Amino acid sequence: MKNFVVILCILCMGVSTSSAQESTFVKPDRVINIGVGLGGNLYSGYGSDIKRIPAITLSYESCVKDQLFDEKSSLGVGAILGYSSAKYNDPMDDWSWKSSTFVVGARGALHYALVDKFDTYTGLMLGYNIVSTKYSGAVDAGGAASGLSWAWYLGGRYYFNQSTAAFAELGYGISVLNVGVAFKL
Repeated sequence: MKNFVVILCILCMGVSTSSAQESTFVKPDRVINIGVGLGGNLYSGYGSDIKRIPAITLSYESCVKDQLFDEKSSLGVGAILGYSSAKYNDPMDDWSWKSSTFVVGARGALHYALVDKFDTYTGLMLGYNIVSTKYSGAVDAGGAASGLSWAWYLGGRYYFNQSTAAFAELGYGISVLNVGVAFKL
């Protein structure tokens, strides 16, 4: 993970020295991101016996203001849905637990075009986490610990053509790194 962060920083520094022709996210653009989370924040302990479903995310964003402070900047708002789960079975003591997290939230992002075909942005998410846990074994039990949550993220979309892009977002949400594909509608 540390190597990825170093590579991302080097790419950002290299990209920032190039000039952009125009913004890649302008009004009335609408984008859907479909991603998979890496480095999940849900139950990173307990060793290798945990079976995890990586975070799966679906987000939507619409440009509400282009040329925010110059021709390369814009503002987007949207929504995100995310799901992740983890399960552990202890065969020696005959007990298990399963936990799942579902996130629904609103997002806002400031976009700034550093180079052509590469949409870079940073934003905030305010959402609601729905967390449920179930324990099985000598005593069966369950619980929920839901509540408001927020996350900051830094991301980029590289467009292969006018409507399809690969994206990556680094931040502290349902996962540390979210990667996937994006489509302009």
